[in-house]
Amino acid sequence: MLKLPIQDNLPRRDRYCRRLDKVGRMNKLTKTAIFVAMIFAAQGALACDYPQRVDVPNGASATKDDMIAGQKGVKTYMASMEEYLTCIEADEAAAVLGLGEVDDDTKRQREEMFNKKYNAAVEEMNLVAEEFNVQVRAYKDRNR
Repeated sequence: MLKLPIQDNLPRRDRYCRRLDKVGRMNKLTKTAIFVAMIFAAQGALACDYPQRVDVPNGASATKDDMIAGQKGVKTYMASMEEYLTCIEADEAAAVLGLGEVDDDTKRQREEMFNKKYNAAVEEMNLVAEEFNVQVRAYKDRNR
């Protein structure tokens, strides 16, 4: 039986161990990067998406089908905005619970920011509804 000196085995083993160590670090780095990406993706998926504003047809030149399609679009937009408002209310409630005990100034600032966000969305809904109503009146005036 041929015995190899121990020194011959060590460098090969060291190279193998170093390679495994690099692979292990790379796997940890890859796993960590994937984990962080998944967390950000999950937050994005759970975020409240502001609906895209609907295009309102021009009542002075639109056909009846255009106006009906516009009405459906406005109704869909309004429903989406209602979902958005519900979502931001739930998010704010969860955020306030997650904060725990905070000073009154911080609570007031959060409440003011939420109210501005909520009121801006409601104002946008009112503007779209009013714009559509103006175009409906223009359509009816044209077709009398």
